[in-house]
Amino acid sequence: MIVVTGASGFIGSNIIRVLNSHGNLDILACDSLDATDRWENLQGLGIADYIDKDNLWNALDKGRISQVVHMGARADTTDRDARAIMEDNFDYSKRLWLWCRDHDVRFVYASSAAVYGDGSAGFREDADISATKPLNPYAYSKWLFDRWMAQAGHDGEWVGLRFFNVYGPGELQKGQTASMVHKLIQQVQETGVARLFKSYDTRYADGETRRDFVFVDDVCDIVRFFLEKEHAMPGIFNVGSGQSRTLNEVARLVSSELGVPPVIEYTDMPERLRSRYQYHTEANLGRLRQLQYTRELRSLEAGVRLCVASASGSRDV
Repeated sequence: MIVVTGASGFIGSNIIRVLNSHGNLDILACDSLDATDRWENLQGLGIADYIDKDNLWNALDKGRISQVVHMGARADTTDRDARAIMEDNFDYSKRLWLWCRDHDVRFVYASSAAVYGDGSAGFREDADISATKPLNPYAYSKWLFDRWMAQAGHDGEWVGLRFFNVYGPGELQKGQTASMVHKLIQQVQETGVARLFKSYDTRYADGETRRDFVFVDDVCDIVRFFLEKEHAMPGIFNVGSGQSRTLNEVARLVSSELGVPPVIEYTDMPERLRSRYQYHTEANLGRLRQLQYTRELRSLEAGVRLCVASASGSRDV
């Protein structure tokens, strides 16, 4: 049985969908459902059981668990409740890894490109993590767990995946944490206008913020790759497209796919975000490719096309 935490989330539910498509239905879905409609992401998925994240420890004690895919987290980069973030993203993750280590269970967990901060130390997994400066509590919690795993994870099979900007069909329930691709599709559909923040960094013109956008199906395939490897080498791997694109490019691609002229407006960034905003991310995929992961990743053009098709009621992957 494979445990997937954050199972009702965007990435977690898509991982289950991909595992199902490869014949794996023996999945324990774990999450913390609330009054939102995130439960709808579980509809149509093949799972053996569901359990609340606070009750997971009882289920783990029953055995049968072969692998844990830990996607559950507080992922809002604007959330200021550092105590709650640390409880969910650091303390809970530590406890889950220690159980996996003690029971010889493979552990694949979600890290984030947010740990790279402003990018001044580069975007390689072997960069000196102490030289990076996380820009918000979420980023710090992921940074701290990565550092803790590097020190404590010498025994056992584990992989940390530093996700860059994941996007794709199925983001409707993400709200504030949805990707810029999703937000821009909604904006252009509803108003015909793409709204981006003004730049507060003199190195970047308005809309020229660069992001590495990676399609969710590619992310799920990389997770499956690590689950199926005969031996999972301990370590952290970037998961992105390997190519950064500007937000202006995304806005123009979205407008083109929706068949409307590109109209972009630049709005004031909230003052509390101005010193905490990542202006550039770009994954170095050398370490992943060294493991012979050779699958070609979907281009932003193809990914936006699929997202627009999904928003219009169809999805042909």
